Amino acid sequence: MQKKDSKNSMFEMCPVRNVIARFGNKWGFLVLLDINEHGTIRFNELHRVIPDISTRVLSSTLRTLEADDLIVRKVYPEIPPRRTCRLS
Repeated sequence: MQKKDSKNSMFEMCPVRNVIARFGNKWGFLVLLDINEHGTIRFNELHRVIPDISTRVLSSTLRTLEADDLIVRKVYPEIPPRRTCRLS
C-alpha cells in the first residue's frame, strides 16, 4: 500500500501537472500563441484571428491568463472601450 501512496504523491508534486493545469481549458494555449505572434494585440483583432471562439469565452480566457500573470491586459477609458493584451 505504501508504494502506491508514494507514487501518488510523486505525481501530485510533478511540475508538468502545473503546466497542464494552466492550459487545461481548450483555448488558453492557442490564445497565448497568438498573443506571442502578434505582440500587443487588441481584443477584436484577437477574436478575428481565432474565429471559432466566442467573445464571452475569449474574455474569460484572457481574465484567467491575466490572473495567472501570463499576460497583461490594458483597458483604455474610451467610448467604445479599447482593450489590448500582451505577454507579461
